Amino acid sequence: MSSERPLKVLVYSDDRTTRESVRLALGKRPTADLPELEYVECATEPAVIKTMDKGGIDLAILDGEAVPAGGMGIARQLKDEIFQCPPVLVITGRPQDAWLATWSRAEGAVSHPIDPIKLAEVTADLLRQRLAKLPATTA
Repeated sequence: MSSERPLKVLVYSDDRTTRESVRLALGKRPTADLPELEYVECATEPAVIKTMDKGGIDLAILDGEAVPAGGMGIARQLKDEIFQCPPVLVITGRPQDAWLATWSRAEGAVSHPIDPIKLAEVTADLLRQRLAKLPATTA
């Protein structure tokens, strides 16, 4: 299942410590069967939209508690506006808010505080699904 190119993961939060927590939890590779990850960090909603519009992102991890634009609203906008939008994982404020992630049309959700094991599991599942949908490339 591993490919040669790194998988690009967008990490959005207005809080740099949250972005850092995501990067540290996932590391270079969440599981051995996936390629290495390359992170693209965004601290504002316009940066997320611009980056996603460019393409090339394999997974977006959005902080639902970010201000002024929360990750759930951004997730819903991305799903409405981007054809074949890559999977989105939303970090909710608490486990009981997982239903809001469903409203946002995110494919995955984890809650604050970030559990590295849970984040790695959900991330790996979403990236495997993404890789399975991508067309095979020839060398």
